[in-house]
Amino acid sequence: METTGLRDRELLDNTTPGRLVGGATCQSPAGMVGNTPVLWIPDLFGQTPNGFWAKLEGCNPGGIKDRPGMHMIARARERGDLSPGEPIIESTSGTLGLGLALAGIAYGHPVTLVTDPGMEPMIRNLLRAHGARVEVVEAPHPVGGWQEARRQRVRELRAREQHSYCPDQYHNPDNVAAYEGLALELAGQLGRVDVLVCSVGTGGHSAGVSRVLRRFYPDLRLVGVDAAGSTIFGQPARPRLMRGLGSSIYPSNIHYDAYDEVHWVAPGEAVWACRAMAGGRYASGGWSVGAVGLVASWLARAEPGHHRIAAIFPDGPERYSGTVYDDAYCAEHGLLDVVPAEHPDQISHASEREATRWTRCGNVTAPAATTTGATPR
Repeated sequence: METTGLRDRELLDNTTPGRLVGGATCQSPAGMVGNTPVLWIPDLFGQTPNGFWAKLEGCNPGGIKDRPGMHMIARARERGDLSPGEPIIESTSGTLGLGLALAGIAYGHPVTLVTDPGMEPMIRNLLRAHGARVEVVEAPHPVGGWQEARRQRVRELRAREQHSYCPDQYHNPDNVAAYEGLALELAGQLGRVDVLVCSVGTGGHSAGVSRVLRRFYPDLRLVGVDAAGSTIFGQPARPRLMRGLGSSIYPSNIHYDAYDEVHWVAPGEAVWACRAMAGGRYASGGWSVGAVGLVASWLARAEPGHHRIAAIFPDGPERYSGTVYDDAYCAEHGLLDVVPAEHPDQISHASEREATRWTRCGNVTAPAATTTGATPR
């Protein structure tokens, strides 16, 4: 193993369990972000004594994207891209919006968030309560879906607000850098990580966490978890029920060469895993948590027992009370009685066939795609 640098070691030492501060007193809302716990999750199928460690990012005030929300705004202010009091305008499906609302309160910026009809009313109302202005686009873009429709609306709003700032989470390298703290917490909490399992949407946390952990553990394997119907890893874009992972565009923060394998998970399979973890460990969350938990549990069965597997759980279950945890919703969409296979289907390349259920591919390459342009900052 390579020797870590002095700065790395000092940072790691500051995140060992003995140094983590529980119940800290915070002068600013920003102080509530980070130092989230990890929880042992046993094999969801109960076949082995193995399991994995879940990093519970839902213990942040708004979820995992509090970290990039705060970090991207702090860096923009340092560079002079965002002056005091100037507005922040961004596209979001929900979680980043909460992080940006937090940053707006912490740093004193008005926040406008562009979303689509899929955002849960609870989150929309909560964002407005936090002082954000919320705009909802009415129709998906014919090529880039709801994400591109939101980003086009952001461009329109910014044309009116000449001195506004868009963090552009899909293409902003600060989104990746924001996860250094999370990675260092994991290293301090677990001591060693052999396999890291992350959902993939903007690509920020999978790239940011794996990049830092590989400074300590060069042989770390990164497993990406995508949604069926997402185009990120070369599958055809389809309408998707699941929010929080997957994409209809190709974010430049996706570091394809960092992934050792990718899994696609369907909505019913994610629902089953969410409910299994909620009932068995009192720990769950939304679509991405279920998808990641399903894959991490299989890896725990398939990998040697001494391998330490860490999975990032981006949020908690509250915002999904009307979807993942609603029997009527799940029954309406054919999700209620789905039981995943014990092992994923296997394909050798993303172009081999469309993944409509849990499917694994060990050959991860950047798709030859016509990428929609980044929102200018």
